[in-house]
Amino acid sequence: MEQDLASQTIAKQIIRSGTSVSANYRAACLAKSRKDFINKLRITAEESDETTHWIELLIDSELFPSQKLLPLKQESEELTRIFLSSIKTAHDNS
Repeated sequence: MEQDLASQTIAKQIIRSGTSVSANYRAACLAKSRKDFINKLRITAEESDETTHWIELLIDSELFPSQKLLPLKQESEELTRIFLSSIKTAHDNS
């Protein structure tokens, strides 16, 4: 029973932060200025990194088969690196 509650709690956090990534990225694409774009992209990167955290927690807890989670973790890490790189590029070009 406790494992079900823990799994559900972590799953809700992954859904929340994971969907926040796309919403914040969309907001960044509609930014009013370069500074606004960078700030919104920082939030996007933070949410992406948070998603990675929750996936790692799920892997470490062994509540779900890690072979199914590792590709999601890798993709989340890649997205975070892309967002951070985009922030650096935008900052360098300002």
